[in-house]
Amino acid sequence: MSTTNEQIHYEGGPAKGDLIFNLLLGITLIGIPFSIGAVVRALWLRFRITNRRVSVTGGWLGRDKTQVVYSQIKEVRSVARGFGAWGDMVLVLSDGSRLELRSMPNFRETEAYILERMTERRSSSQTSQSVEGFAA
Repeated sequence: MSTTNEQIHYEGGPAKGDLIFNLLLGITLIGIPFSIGAVVRALWLRFRITNRRVSVTGGWLGRDKTQVVYSQIKEVRSVARGFGAWGDMVLVLSDGSRLELRSMPNFRETEAYILERMTERRSSSQTSQSVEGFAA
């Protein structure tokens, strides 16, 4: 059993405003698929963002789990939803794949946190690597 000092920044589900907004939209015939998607997200989507990794649990009945360490993240893209109360984020990984974080509450703070951790990991990995080359 290893002892890790993971400090949790956010652990929980998607924004509640997303569910409320989409349920209201479900009154119309066009909004029914959006309502179903919001209910599925509210039931089974969970985020865990720590100082070491980003974990997303989702899929049907919450069976899919994805974990990404900050050194794998190349880029963070986000877009505001719900008048800026929540947002969607996409983590572009170094291998080109993408990890979506839909309906993330406090997404601006979370994006800043992830970017800060990425910077810390890159600077610590660059200082730990020895550079070999030609002597001057």
